[in-house]
Amino acid sequence: MTSAFAASSSSSSFIGLSVQCQGSHSKSQFHLFPNSISFPRKPSRGRGRIKVGSVFTVCLASDPQQLKQAREDVNGLIKTTRCHPILIRLGWHDAGTYDKNIQEWPKCGGANGSIRFDIELNHKANAGLVNALKLLQPIKDKYENITYADLFQLASATAIEEAGGPQIPMKYGRLDAPRPEDCPPEGKLPDAGPPSPADHLRDVFYRMGLTDKEIVALSGAHTLGRSRPERSGWGKPETKYTKDGPGAPGGQSWTVEWLKFDNSYFKEIKEKRDQDLLVLPTDAVLFEDPGFKEYAEKYAVDQDAFFEDYAEAHATLSNLGAKFDPPAGFSIADGPQTPVGEKFVAAKYSSGAVENKA
Repeated sequence: MTSAFAASSSSSSFIGLSVQCQGSHSKSQFHLFPNSISFPRKPSRGRGRIKVGSVFTVCLASDPQQLKQAREDVNGLIKTTRCHPILIRLGWHDAGTYDKNIQEWPKCGGANGSIRFDIELNHKANAGLVNALKLLQPIKDKYENITYADLFQLASATAIEEAGGPQIPMKYGRLDAPRPEDCPPEGKLPDAGPPSPADHLRDVFYRMGLTDKEIVALSGAHTLGRSRPERSGWGKPETKYTKDGPGAPGGQSWTVEWLKFDNSYFKEIKEKRDQDLLVLPTDAVLFEDPGFKEYAEKYAVDQDAFFEDYAEAHATLSNLGAKFDPPAGFSIADGPQTPVGEKFVAAKYSSGAVENKA
């Protein structure tokens, strides 16, 4: 993302992990998805999908076995392209538009796959995310009976785990918003440098129903990725940590090992030692605001606590605004495919691969 909370253009962005993956080009704005869909009066159904003329198809619900297979493909994609950050950003930006005050689905926003439509993809906060869609579209084409909403959240959680972070206790079964008209209005995602960072973060995240602890825990995902000034207006064109990649060189990272998920984000902000590392106003405020500071201080010295709280917060975020089929959702963890409840217990940490130093 351009930062977990960094602006992706000169506007807002949810999570600033903005990495240009190998083989992708940030300025190639091609249209993967139509702005409008022609729906026939009586869609024909087959193999869990709705035929919508010859223009587009909507998967009715995800098949657990296909999701498990897709997870393996996502793993392979991450290992070969090192695109962890942009996949996390895609999942977060799809989910982060949720408004708890709107009851109607999918108008409430959230994790419904609507970011695949040009109208939302072209929001300033989503600059560069076309590259994430380009990476995932071949997997979606291969596994027709999975939804975009599930694929985006699957990729995001898998990227965290593959970077060495905690295993995210995910559930699946999200339905896709069917039409571009279902996309949320622009301006739902956080800004990197608002006049009052603490108030701004609370305005955005409280609208989603999240807490101060979840705000701070989710901010810790800035341990991954870089901010690119040409997209966000924040950061340096390159630093000693980013000038040689991996992936496309350049940008400014929050941490030295910016493809490794750990608690170094909190350590670096607290110690303020390295001018080559980025600290946004929405980062610095975590150690200034009393409601945020207790968690930021804790995570800086206790990685286990950070991992546990992050895993739960990520799972919560990934469910915001989602409509599930079956209603309780299902797990694709190893073992029987059983429905899972709304509350999760953070799983033990994954043994995902940690990337090389930048």
